[in-house]
Amino acid sequence: MTDRVPLERKVLNENDRIAAELRARFRENGILCLNLISSPGAGKTSLLERTLGTMAPGTRVAVLTGDIQTDNDARRLARFGFPVKQITTGGTCHLDARMIERALADWKLADLDLLLIENVGNLVCPSSYDLGEAAKIVLLSAAEGDDKPLKYPSIFFRAALLVLNKIDLLEHVPFDIARARENARRIQPKIEILEVSCLTGAGLEAWHGWLDHRCQRAQMEAALPAG
Repeated sequence: MTDRVPLERKVLNENDRIAAELRARFRENGILCLNLISSPGAGKTSLLERTLGTMAPGTRVAVLTGDIQTDNDARRLARFGFPVKQITTGGTCHLDARMIERALADWKLADLDLLLIENVGNLVCPSSYDLGEAAKIVLLSAAEGDDKPLKYPSIFFRAALLVLNKIDLLEHVPFDIARARENARRIQPKIEILEVSCLTGAGLEAWHGWLDHRCQRAQMEAALPAG
């Protein structure tokens, strides 16, 4: 056990170094990079389908999607005509900065404004790994427990945005959305919260508005003098 802590620290230090380099490259190119994290089945891929499905051809957006096995999510997202790449971890329960760096090696960053990263379905490990993103986004669906922010505080503390998904199920499940919001803000008082349904489209206009605002901010920051 005594050897494990220094090893984990070394791994995270190396990850943070690469993430900082990625973040600098994203900023230089005016790219908004977002890291989507949730439990399996909370609706990350569905939200990305809804997002890409409303974007005009030629929009400068790309997606990296992580999974332990299969390229199912990448194939679902590729049909919208934007660059999509699957990162198959082969058992690792999270993406790390090195995986992102390798996946981007043959993409020209100057051609992008928005990079969406769909992390492996997991609320624990992904919270510890910086991918160079501008913000982590955590999804919580109405099919889960409204106490999850208290059970998995690390990711809710680190997230800039909470997307409460599958609100079309609220009349059918014992999910208290007000309590979910309250629990999230007990962990992170400044977290932004959106309520959406990828099935009915409810709340997606606010989601797109959030994306547009953050993309504009990234472009403005890129135009500022370095340092």
